[in-house]
Amino acid sequence: MPDIFDEVREDLRAERARQLGMRYGGILAAVALLALIAVGGWQGWRWYQTRESEASANAFLLVHREAEQPGADLKAAAARFQDIANQAPEGYRTLARLRAAALRSETGDLPGALADWDAVANDRAADALYRDLASLNWVLHGLDTQDPAMLAARITPLTVEGNPWRASARELQALVAIRQGRNDEARRILEALSADAAAPQALRDRAARVAAQLPNA
Repeated sequence: MPDIFDEVREDLRAERARQLGMRYGGILAAVALLALIAVGGWQGWRWYQTRESEASANAFLLVHREAEQPGADLKAAAARFQDIANQAPEGYRTLARLRAAALRSETGDLPGALADWDAVANDRAADALYRDLASLNWVLHGLDTQDPAMLAARITPLTVEGNPWRASARELQALVAIRQGRNDEARRILEALSADAAAPQALRDRAARVAAQLPNA
């Protein structure tokens, strides 16, 4: 790099600026034009993304508020969240899909809710935080209907140190063990969870209660 700078400076000292301009001026002009087009295109794309995100945010909040009202038509709200998911940018698309799944579960459409959560959990374009949340909900709501081995396989990766859903995942892991008839393992998990200062207090209290109620093997 210093040699190139020295060469340019020497050319200028020798009054060769004109020759350099004649030799490279066309290329430099083309590069400058492309740079302007790229910057303009990027700014336009950012503007479009911002507009789309704002529209999705407003639509999401509107449907969310309506769904929280007493007597709200939750099935219709779920369908509207699905419409948002079909059109929104990635972040709001995932949130809308999760909200639609929750409402489907509340209105008795458990197969539809499980399918939604499974789709989000396997969507590599979605943020890992939301994928794990979808898996957590899939296991929670599938405890009574899904294969215990599959439930265990889905919840175990969420129990690792550092996962933001770890405490809830460990609780579900214990419930899956109970369903499999492995009460000793469930008790071990729950007792450890009840003593985990990093876990929410309500969850710790619940883990202690469930562990105390488990029958001995």
